Amino acid sequence: MFDLKKPVIFSGIKPSGDLHIGNYLGAISQWVPMQEKYNCIFCVVNYHAITVKQDPIKLKQRTIDIAKIYLASGIDPKKVLIFKQSDVAAHTELAWLLNCAACRTGDLNKMTQFKEKAGKNQETVSVGLYDYPVLMASDILLYNSNFVPVGDDQVQHVELARELARRFNKSYGEVFTVPEVMIRKEGARIMGLDDPKKKMGKSESSGANYIALNDAPETAKKKIMRAVTDSGNEIKFDRDKKPAIANLLTIYSLLAGKSVKELEKRYIGRGYGEFKNDLADLVADFLADFQKKFNQYGDGDVKEIFAASAKVLRPIAEETLMKAKEKLGILI
Repeated sequence: MFDLKKPVIFSGIKPSGDLHIGNYLGAISQWVPMQEKYNCIFCVVNYHAITVKQDPIKLKQRTIDIAKIYLASGIDPKKVLIFKQSDVAAHTELAWLLNCAACRTGDLNKMTQFKEKAGKNQETVSVGLYDYPVLMASDILLYNSNFVPVGDDQVQHVELARELARRFNKSYGEVFTVPEVMIRKEGARIMGLDDPKKKMGKSESSGANYIALNDAPETAKKKIMRAVTDSGNEIKFDRDKKPAIANLLTIYSLLAGKSVKELEKRYIGRGYGEFKNDLADLVADFLADFQKKFNQYGDGDVKEIFAASAKVLRPIAEETLMKAKEKLGILI
């Protein structure tokens, strides 16, 4: 399955909350064309999920459902490797080595996502929430990843992985490939339908913020019609002056496969109501088709894919881990 001439792509999604069209447009949809050009490794990062308390039964099902979403999006398990993080023990072992040999508390103190998620509770949240960027670096570095496609909110974490790789290599000798960040220019950050200044988020308490990939098409249509808009009635892309319409145009553009300029031209002289009605129909059609594909896969299918992929990946991860251990003097 692995072609040594092709560069390696690694990315993953945490199985917590409902995945939404922001996840799809900002990350998963861009993975599909990568299958032909790269060695793709797509993970369900279930260890990252437990940085906050989870219902064990729901976590198990969400882990399987994330993989089904990959498959429904067009990810082909015959061309890529789809696995769950907990199936490869080297992830957590390398994270400890990086904690000790490469990462500093100052690195983690800079992580804005921790500050946002912990808020005023920084003294009482789990150590895992604070330290998970090092585990993410381990995820990436184990497989000599060349590129990491992420949304722009995760760029800081990939930059940390790059820094840890460079720091380890300089101190102990060459082991890790220094990965590059890969960001989609449009759609990397889909904003909330209820607040265009706040990212669409699967952990948001308000269902009006996002359109979940498992939302009923009619429910999604209502959410689009209720989405906030800007003053005026011109359908024009301007993130500063018209952030709500700019966000809806981005969603429309990516789902329809048409440029924003085309859409602006189409809706000259037409109001927000007509524009949102057309977008609502487009989103509903997308969800109906997506959910049909999702339901084609059973839990057993996913478990087989997880097992087969982990079998391929364990030797690759172990080889990298052994090299790091050798450099540190851990192996005798």
